[in-house]
Amino acid sequence: GRIGNRPYLPREKEDMGLYYNTIVKTKPGLTGYWQVNGRSETSFGERLTLEQYYSRHASLKLDLKIFFKTFKVVLLHKGSK
Repeated sequence: GRIGNRPYLPREKEDMGLYYNTIVKTKPGLTGYWQVNGRSETSFGERLTLEQYYSRHASLKLDLKIFFKTFKVVLLHKGSK
């Protein structure tokens, strides 16, 4: 498993607007910046902002932060509906 943006549905491409080109350059992952920063508690626009941030700032340091934060989020069931 790797860290990256979650895949989008083909029907979401139009709604992604200007975010699309930046986000799709990043390989999808099993967990990512959006998952540890609100997940289903965020709007679609907030998700796009979070995933664009990740795409622009991806690094080993950020991936490690996300990796360890994933366990906390899963254990506390944060952001899941």
